[in-house]
Amino acid sequence: MVIGVPRELKDGETRVGLTPSLVAGCVRKGADVLVEHGAGLRAGFTDEEFSRAGARLASSGQAVWAEADLVVKVKEPQPAELALMREGQGLFTFLHLAANAELAAALRARRMRAVAYENVTGEGGGFPLLRPMSLIAGRLSTQIGAHFLESAQGGSGVLLGGAPGVEPGLVTVLGAGNAGTEACRLAVGLGARVTALDLDAGRLRALEATFSGTVRGVISTPDAVTEAVAAADLVIGAVLVPGARAPVVAHADAVRRMRAGSVIVDIAIDQGGCVETVAPTSHHDPVRKVHGVLHYAVPNMPALVGRTATLALTRATELFVLAMAEHGLDGALA
Repeated sequence: MVIGVPRELKDGETRVGLTPSLVAGCVRKGADVLVEHGAGLRAGFTDEEFSRAGARLASSGQAVWAEADLVVKVKEPQPAELALMREGQGLFTFLHLAANAELAAALRARRMRAVAYENVTGEGGGFPLLRPMSLIAGRLSTQIGAHFLESAQGGSGVLLGGAPGVEPGLVTVLGAGNAGTEACRLAVGLGARVTALDLDAGRLRALEATFSGTVRGVISTPDAVTEAVAAADLVIGAVLVPGARAPVVAHADAVRRMRAGSVIVDIAIDQGGCVETVAPTSHHDPVRKVHGVLHYAVPNMPALVGRTATLALTRATELFVLAMAEHGLDGALA
């Protein structure tokens, strides 16, 4: 079994599919690990560390794809990589195919054996490989929103925590799952007023209990979403429907009613986005203004903290990768 780790090509991506520690574990299981030169540098892992862990270094991504039985990545294959894929080759990475029909078609055409991180379920339910990235994205979303609310960034000049005698900013969080809960956590920590909307009353009760009533939970209805979005300084979209495109819950009419310079951060953009006016942005060009509102919709948001995100992701994927290293893809999935 040859496990290949190419350098990520997606704009601004800093994570890497395996750490040197996990490479060493794969080698102990009998796998041959091939890592592209420089693949881990943006996450703080040097080629020397990978070599000491037992990996062979490849001069290019093309060399990795040509030899690997299983390619372990972080983000979906980019256009330059599609032609490098081989029939029957294994692929373990985030794919988010619900919002990427072209990639789904390319994987089918090449008869790839692809396993998407976001679709792997745990024994007790839930999505153990998606969860750590959702937690990080949720925390980052409030941090990013606070930054783009600054006047120098074109924002409305609102400090989420307010000031003595000045009311704190209002954060509206759409969705009370893992990402939404962490967005609330950071917003509460900054001293903002926080409203969370979800269809699940149980989730909202849990959220209110977790934050001792500092988060106001509201059942998500079209009218409730419109009012909460229109009033917000920062809207965070954190709606997830596993394996499907995110539903649009915040429509353009609500966005038009927001104060100029307000900010929307749509974590759900990987699955198409849950705000009607969003479109994917990138780390190099992260915001676009629609109806006077700044929209941040970077699909690989956790890449902003590449080392933390790599460590969190690989600790979650470790058991699966080691099983594949020992038993092969078919054996691990049996």
